[in-house]
Amino acid sequence: MYYIGIDLGTSAVKLLLMDGGGKIVNIVSREYPLYFPHPGWSEQKPEDWYEQSVLGIRELLRDVDKSQVAGISFGGQMHGLVILDEDDNIIRPAILWNDGRTTEETEYLNTVIGREKLSEYTANIAFAGFTAPKILWVKNKEPENFARISKIMLPKDYIAYKLTGVHCTDVSDASGMLLFDVKKRRWSQEMCDICGISISMLPQWYESYEAVGTILPRVAEELGIRASVKVAAGAGDNAAAAVGTGTVGDNMCNISLGTSGTIFISSKHFGVDRYNALHSFAHADGSYHLMGCMLSAASCNKWWMDDILGTKDYAGEQQAIGKLGENHVYFLPYLMGERSPHNNPNARAVFLGMSMDTTRADMTQAVLEGVAFALRDSLEVARSLGISLTRTKICGGGAKSPLWKKIIANVLNLKVDVLESEEGPSMGGAMLAAVACGEYASVEEIAAKVVKVVETVEPDAELAAKYEERYREFKEIYPACKPLF
Repeated sequence: MYYIGIDLGTSAVKLLLMDGGGKIVNIVSREYPLYFPHPGWSEQKPEDWYEQSVLGIRELLRDVDKSQVAGISFGGQMHGLVILDEDDNIIRPAILWNDGRTTEETEYLNTVIGREKLSEYTANIAFAGFTAPKILWVKNKEPENFARISKIMLPKDYIAYKLTGVHCTDVSDASGMLLFDVKKRRWSQEMCDICGISISMLPQWYESYEAVGTILPRVAEELGIRASVKVAAGAGDNAAAAVGTGTVGDNMCNISLGTSGTIFISSKHFGVDRYNALHSFAHADGSYHLMGCMLSAASCNKWWMDDILGTKDYAGEQQAIGKLGENHVYFLPYLMGERSPHNNPNARAVFLGMSMDTTRADMTQAVLEGVAFALRDSLEVARSLGISLTRTKICGGGAKSPLWKKIIANVLNLKVDVLESEEGPSMGGAMLAAVACGEYASVEEIAAKVVKVVETVEPDAELAAKYEERYREFKEIYPACKPLF
């Protein structure tokens, strides 16, 4: 049988077709526009997501036996606000995860409602990208739209709704809304009251590997697949990527170097750090995870290469980099503000330490190292909770760089396992669909059978020691610059 994983990203939807043994049969990607109507705003049209997903599924299945498709599931960009009226029409464009308009609402939640209360209700505090502050923004700034809200959804869940007619979400994605009681796995009535909404406006939540329904007959006909095809709830992109990389069960780690960057630690046990610097979310495997999220990761390198250096030769630029661990140039990778661990939407990127002999390669190296140092910031928070890690998986576009993987292994002093497939969320979505259809008994079982490590990048003791010293200096830069932001 075949299983489709749909990764609804920020710039494109990636669709993956996997057979029952975990072999990737086909991959398709389709782009859609991103809108910036005001400085700091970031929006998309949910209609574009669905249109490109449908076209993508058709292309994905063009050369296979469509009758063998058994299930569909998702990984998706998190936190985005999709609001529907009583007729399930879209009220306004979706406000995305990287939108920065909710500074006032975030401040209100963290200071007036209070971080302790938020952590009690949801296990997390408010971040500008989360969904609850967006709801408050619509309530405060677009009251006519707020009055029309009948259903509140997340990006990938809108696709699930269009395929099945079911208003649904999953526990991992719901965890990032600041409306879900992560520890008790239920919607928080207190948070709904604070946002002025009712629980009935929220979708039914499911575990990520549970089927929410089957394909609507008219959609099945349009796609050329059976109406019995199951649709599983899926997961937020990072939890789906964790499934795709086998980061399930207890005390496993995955680093994702995509547009944003994450360090994801799975756990059988619920936990929250003292300052809520890491997100404490439900995991797609039925347990929990801690996650540090930086808003700009591989996008820092893309910005530096495309917009500043004006080149697409990423590998060529990295070849000019000389000795590691001895660079005197530092880079704060806060091009869009920062989430973990600083929670400061006003933070900005900084180059520091240039001199007359600083080279283009030094600055390119500083960008790669700055992202690694920022990931280390979140790792240190996890270590403060007594979490001891010796290795991590890695995925995302940035993981294609051998040099960047070497830098990360030594900055974090972890063994970095490179996987046969680095497809992340789309692979995780297909794997969740296979579990929902009964091909595998659990997420852990399919991960053990499907995910294969093909290389391990080991830290070098001497280089790791050099980076330890550099990291101590890096840690001093943000506090020194913070008053300027």
